[in-house]
This record gives sequence, structure tokens and C-alpha cells, in this order.
Amino acid sequence: MARIGELLAARPTLSFEFFPPKTDEAERALEKTVADLAELRPSFVSVTYGAGGSTRERTRDIVVRINRDHPFPAMAHLTCVGHTRADIAQLLDEYAESGVENILALGGDPPADGSDPGGDFAYASDLVEQVRAHPAGFSIGVAAHPELHPRSTSTDDDRRRLATKLEMADFGVTQFFFELDPYLRMVDELGQLGCDKPVLPGIMPVINVAGVQRMAGMNGTHIPPPLLERLVAVEDQPDEVAKIGVETATALGAALLAEDAPGLHIYAMNRSAAPREIHANLALG
Repeated sequence: MARIGELLAARPTLSFEFFPPKTDEAERALEKTVADLAELRPSFVSVTYGAGGSTRERTRDIVVRINRDHPFPAMAHLTCVGHTRADIAQLLDEYAESGVENILALGGDPPADGSDPGGDFAYASDLVEQVRAHPAGFSIGVAAHPELHPRSTSTDDDRRRLATKLEMADFGVTQFFFELDPYLRMVDELGQLGCDKPVLPGIMPVINVAGVQRMAGMNGTHIPPPLLERLVAVEDQPDEVAKIGVETATALGAALLAEDAPGLHIYAMNRSAAPREIHANLALG
């Protein structure tokens, strides 16, 4: 099976997320990370897409290469921001021709300077419609925010929009979070709306304190004060930060699996050490 929607029927899955490197040296390091994590036999991996399509070619090339060279599928991220329907059609054709079968359709981040990015899509659901219409029959994922989308006006509005989007897709993948309850509450609220599509929880093992604070601020992720205090106290000691990150991610992963989550999607940050430790701690082999 290469379509993630089908893989999730045989839950739980294990997956890793990477981002496109900016240099050739970083790309070689990513290749080593993928090879290291391939030993854990993940169900699939995914590759992110830079703001406004800034990593379009690198994302495409990495996804195609991983999908070709490894026994697990690679999922390509696509975003609405700054893209025309013709842009997306070309990318979908390229992915289909290369054997890529999985797409994560996202709204994407607007330019940091507040300028109009242009493009033909207003919402991720518009992008899902175009991907669904492609004759390749891609398996489609969409983003979910357990602690609500940063631009949501209310919980009810957020969940209704998410349920509608999920019904158009095959599965969801969440932004990272640090506490179990928001995820369980989201799943329950979706269920009340009649939506039972699987939503994979995203787990971020912290490796950099300033970095995770910045990303949490962008995504509306709550970092529990006791956790943040522990991290800040050792932020100049990378090994200690990583140790706390693995410990926290392991505990959250165990709790999620105990609650019958469909799998774990680990934000690897292009490194293999923390994901491998989490895998060992949870005895996922």
C-alpha cells in the first residue's frame, strides 16, 4: 500500500516530517537522516513547502527521490498561497508521473511583510478540490489545529470548517502540540459533527528553545508553563534540551497511542537522534 488513506486503515502508523534544506550540504545531511530513519520502517514521510512556494523545486525533488529510493511513500506538501491553478496542475502532473500518490493540501503562510501573495486559492478546501479532481487519484491530507487555527473566530467555527475540509479529504495531520486534552477534545468535537476521518497527531521533540517558542507563537500552540520553565533553565545546554524534548514527546506519544490515536507523526527537524529515541522508548518496532 502506498496511499496514506489506506495505510491508516491498518493503524497505528509511524511517520516523520522533514523540511527542504537550503544548501547542498544540508541536503546531504537530510539524505543521511532519511537513511537513518528508514531503519525504523516508517509508514510514510512528508516534506514541507516553504512560504509562498519558496521551496517548490526542492520539495518536489526530495519527495520524488525519497518516494523512488525507499520502500515507504513520501507525501508532498502543497500550499494555496501564491499559486495559480496552472501552477498546481503542473506540480500534480509531475508528481503523478513520478509515482507520488500522497498530497497534504494546506492554506500556507502569507508573506511576513503582509503583502498580497496573489494566487487563485482562498482556502485549503479550494486546493483539495483541485487535487481531488486530478485523474491520478491522490490520497489527500489536510491540516488540523487541536488548539484552533490561529485565524479562527470561535471553536464552533473552527471545528465546522475542519469537519467540512476533512470530509473532502482522506485524513488530517495536526500541528504540533504538547498536551493530550486538546487533541482528544478536537476528535470528540469532530465526532459530534459526524466526522470520523483519521487525524494524525503531530509531535515535536524540542531541540531548540527559541525555535519552538517562535513556531508555537505562529501556530497558536500552548507550551505548558512547567515545560517551558524546564526548557528555558537549560536552553544553553543543547543535550539537556534534547533530553527534555524526547522525554516530553515520548510521554505524549504513549498517551496518544493509549487513546487509540491512528498513529504518530513526528516532526523530525531533519535530524534522526530524537525520533530514534522516541521510537525505542515506545517500543514501536
